[in-house]
Amino acid sequence: MELGLSASVHGTLTRRTAPVAAGAALAAAAGFIATHNPAASSFPYPTCAFYQATGLWCPGCGLTRGTYQLLHGHLGAALSYNIFTPVALAAIVVVWFSWVRVSWGGQLLRMPPRAARWLAITTPTLVLLYGVLRNVPVAPLRALAP
Repeated sequence: MELGLSASVHGTLTRRTAPVAAGAALAAAAGFIATHNPAASSFPYPTCAFYQATGLWCPGCGLTRGTYQLLHGHLGAALSYNIFTPVALAAIVVVWFSWVRVSWGGQLLRMPPRAARWLAITTPTLVLLYGVLRNVPVAPLRALAP
């Protein structure tokens, strides 16, 4: 049964609706995390598969607990769970905003090639280094564990 929508109207509607729906899902997830403390909730938050398999903290361990703290305005506590919490959340917002912008006919936000290259090398290096250092059993580095 044909709904009477042309293919281009249907494609435009889908293209514009998808990022809005994803934004609503992200907002709902943030609302849930803000009202259910992962460190003290009876809700069974999923555990890290890497930690379960190895007993080591991955670079993402503590992001949910850090997000809860950040949503409550506790930057220090968020950083104590995972130093990348604000960066990860900011990256999610920037990527989502860019998706909305392009979906609604705007220009893709571009960064200078030199900055993009620097980020492409530095980000994985820092994340990997963080993942290693937070598992070193030396007193000052233990602070990196969630």
